[in-house]
Amino acid sequence: MFTLSALEFSVEQRIALFVTTLLWYLMILVGNFTLIVVVITDKHLHEPMYVFVCNLCANSIYGTAGFFPKFFVDLFSPPMISYAGCMLQGYVIHSSTCGDFSILALMAYDRYVAICQPLSYHSVMTKQRVSIFVFFSWLIPLTLMFMNTATLLGATLCGSHISRLYCVNWMVFRLACSPLIANVAVSYFNMLFYFGHAIFIVWTYVYMIRTCKLSRDNMGKFIHTCLPHLICLGTFSFTVLLDLLYIRFGSMNISQNLNNFMAIENLLIPPVVNPLVYGLKLTKLRAKIFYFLKIKTKEEKIKPTTG
Repeated sequence: MFTLSALEFSVEQRIALFVTTLLWYLMILVGNFTLIVVVITDKHLHEPMYVFVCNLCANSIYGTAGFFPKFFVDLFSPPMISYAGCMLQGYVIHSSTCGDFSILALMAYDRYVAICQPLSYHSVMTKQRVSIFVFFSWLIPLTLMFMNTATLLGATLCGSHISRLYCVNWMVFRLACSPLIANVAVSYFNMLFYFGHAIFIVWTYVYMIRTCKLSRDNMGKFIHTCLPHLICLGTFSFTVLLDLLYIRFGSMNISQNLNNFMAIENLLIPPVVNPLVYGLKLTKLRAKIFYFLKIKTKEEKIKPTTG
């Protein structure tokens, strides 16, 4: 059994924290499920961009399911987790994070084709090709993180305390009595692989900006369709990078409560920001969500009635 970071709160504070995080988790579920249902049920939204958004929301649900239910239990019981449970939790959260990166890279490519190669967009982003892209955006992170987790199985550990609210492969690696060469090799391969994703995303946006500078219409299209992606990408990158830097180089002088918050920020912020930004910024998607929720838009309210 592993012990996780304890929450230094009174019973009343734990109850308040439980209610707050439960409401936040429900907001994550409602927001992401609503967007998924709207995209699936409306054939007019079966376009590559909305398909990718739908998968981004599904990945958020998958990743947060690896943390919140266990966290709710730990609020009112000793924060402990079995070895198998630790491996599973770390696998789910890590693979979800990598899955977000893969899907965001696909969305960057989709916008690149739409803006820089508009005449060939429909011939490039066919339904079959989009299905293949989505399939591999799930398969590759799940496979890479399985390889990473598998290299930790059976390792002899010289400790049992993980100073986080949930299991992280890096923390288990640090408990190993001897160096795990296979895990180091797989981890560096994974980091290089997703660093390649980052370079690809930067390249697509540099190319799009250079293309759009030549046309005011293209710049308007870029701002309208790429701004939501940039907001979500920036939020995701900031929270994940901050967590990675802290887990590797964090200071021991930081309070436990701040440490706990920094550990879960990437599970709190992006899953809420993604459906909120895409649901409100993409006009067609926003109209369908309002229709789904039976909310009249400003345009519908001022539209004159006929007859």
